[in-house]
Amino acid sequence: MKTIYERLDEILPIITDKRFRENKGLGNEIGYYIFDYDPEDEIIVREHIKFLKQKINNDGMDFSIREIDLYEIMIEILAEKGYLKKVFEMEKKKGTDAILKPIKNTLRLTQKNDLVVEYIRERVQENDIVFLTGVGKIWPIIRSHTILNVLHSVIDHVPLIMFYPGTYSGQDLNLFDKISDQNYYRAFKLVER
Repeated sequence: MKTIYERLDEILPIITDKRFRENKGLGNEIGYYIFDYDPEDEIIVREHIKFLKQKINNDGMDFSIREIDLYEIMIEILAEKGYLKKVFEMEKKKGTDAILKPIKNTLRLTQKNDLVVEYIRERVQENDIVFLTGVGKIWPIIRSHTILNVLHSVIDHVPLIMFYPGTYSGQDLNLFDKISDQNYYRAFKLVER
């Protein structure tokens, strides 16, 4: 079994390969990947993502890494709509469970005009590799398999890598190695464990 450092070191050669960025050799599947890791390695993974973004985006490459943090998107949308303070107040008074449905409704999750999906679609450019992060921070508001399924219809021209604090078997997602996030089989494992 590889260490987290060995696995993270494999990412740069993969994403700099032109065939990876063109989604070639995938049997016409959309280039969606999952980099799963032990939840206790979260800080190490975040630091490596920061390193990769700095290396790729500042070295004059012909592509960029576009990090999309799902939690940060939610906060930004709630703030823009003037609901963030109200959500905090509601959570203080009624508890966390009471805010889940109102947040999902505000974000229009899984609806035709899903604000999170629209936010992502508007920001992804032709020569990007999308790093989808914040999966653990946003649960249970946004579930991994749900966002990936919805994104398939709007982002199909650039590779997307979800950084997943848990285990992806190639068919099942298990967040934090404790919570089954249902079957999901349309993504490839980026780096084997």
